[in-house]
Order: sequence, then structure tokens, then C-alpha cells
Amino acid sequence: MNVYPFIEAEQARQDGNVRRACELLKVSRSAYYQHRTTVPSTRERVDADLTVRIGRIHEASAGTYGSPRVHAELYAQGRRHSRKRIARLMRTAGMCGRTPKRWRTTTVPDPTVTPLPDLIGRDFTTNPDQVDARWCGDITYINTWEGWLYLATVIDLASRRVVGWATADHLRTDLPAQALSNAVVSRRPTGPVIFHSDRGCQYTSAQYTRLAQRHNVRLSVGRKGQCWDNAVAESFFATIKTELLDRRAWPTRAAARTAIFTWIEGWYNTRRRHSTLGYLSPAAYEATAYTSRSFSKVA
Repeated sequence: MNVYPFIEAEQARQDGNVRRACELLKVSRSAYYQHRTTVPSTRERVDADLTVRIGRIHEASAGTYGSPRVHAELYAQGRRHSRKRIARLMRTAGMCGRTPKRWRTTTVPDPTVTPLPDLIGRDFTTNPDQVDARWCGDITYINTWEGWLYLATVIDLASRRVVGWATADHLRTDLPAQALSNAVVSRRPTGPVIFHSDRGCQYTSAQYTRLAQRHNVRLSVGRKGQCWDNAVAESFFATIKTELLDRRAWPTRAAARTAIFTWIEGWYNTRRRHSTLGYLSPAAYEATAYTSRSFSKVA
């Protein structure tokens, strides 16, 4: 423990006795006075300033960012530091990120429906020029004191943006249908879209098929028992549970729904840096496509 601040506080008192304080704390007076005259090195001063900046970034992420995303955020601010240095300072300051847990499948297939093809084939490559061409989605559950709240999502594979989502207190087809409808309304795709999911009965139902056909959406499903076939949707749920849903109790469905809205629309889509996107947010990644198109038109 650093005892020098206690000695300095004693010295600041009107009747302070440095000699007595040093004796009580078992520190020589010469060591104390040498400490007072020692000037921190340039690297120590930079580390101190950098630790403060890291702390602000870590706090802004609600304590979820680890050294890779903190490194990306500092780089975007024009500060060039190695990732190892940032990791060292975070360890020293007791800061760490949150790692998503492995997921488990809760899919309930309908054995009576005609099998749909897999139009994705685990090709989850990102490309800002292919926005609104391939979507994926799934359903997860949130435990509240009022009972289960279910969340259905539609995610753009090209940018990892959540383009549509919905919540409900049931697992009927109306839930993912509302998420898909919200995605179509918010994005207004100009061409056909592939929507990929697991083999859950909601996604293979006649109701969902009619909705997809009405909006020029081609349905695609992964293989039975293969959660990796819909890894992007599963990964998103692991992230939102790790960074938001599993960090506190939810007394009401309304409270959970409000928190989900704030996290998706105010953080994940617009600000959270995504490792798959070169540590850009989905919104910033999509903006690169519009920027490149503008330059092409000018040229």
C-alpha cells in the first residue's frame, strides 16, 4: 500500500508531525522526501492520462468493452497505442470486458411441413454493398417477474444491423411476423431478400410463408440440430444477454422491452463496435457503402 499520501496529509495539518507519521508507518523520512521530489516519467504521465481515457470508454460501454474495442475507439479518436499496452493498463486498473456465453438451441420444428432449402450455406460474409439482400433471424426469451418475454429479430447479414425486431409474451407466429414486417417497413428493400432462420415451426408456418411472399422475401432454413447454420442470429442473442439482459433482474416486461429498445437502437446499431466489421458500428459500416457510391458518381 502507498503510505505517502497519509504522511502528506499529516504534514498538511497545522500541527502535523512528519517524523511521528513516518515512525508509525515504518517509513524513513529520507525515503518520504525523496518520493516528494521524484518527478513522474513521461511514459508514466502518458499512462496515467491514457488510463483515464480508457476508463471513460469502458464506462460509456456499460463495462462491456475489452481491450480490442477500447483500442478501436481510441484509434478512431486519433490516439495510436498498442493493444497490449491498453490491455496492461486495463488489468492494472481492474477493468475487463464481458465475454458472451455459449448458446443453446430452443427450436421446435414442425415435422409435417415441406422442407425449405438452405440458401445461405453458412456464408455470413459482410459487405456494405449487399445491404438488404440477405437477412437472418431467430427468437429468444427473457425471464421477468411477470413471466417470459420473447424477442424476435431480423438482422442484415451484410452489416450485422438489427433491421427489425419485436417482443411479445407468447411464441406464436405473430411475433416473428411482426419483426419481419418491421424490417420491411424500416428498410424498404428495392429487390428480393433472402431471410434465413432455423427450422422453428413459426418460420415454416403457412402464415409466415404468405407474409414472406407478399414482401418478396425468399425463406431459407438451416439444417436440423445445427445452430451454427444460423450463427449470426445466435451470436447476437449471446451478446445482448451478456451485455444487457443477464446483468440485472427484470421486474416487468415493459422495463425489459424499454431496455432492449435503448440497447438495440441507441447502442448496438449506432455505436457498438463490431469485431466482424473491422470494429465499426453497423451504422458506420453501412455508411461506407453510401460514401463509396457517392465518390463513384463524382468520378
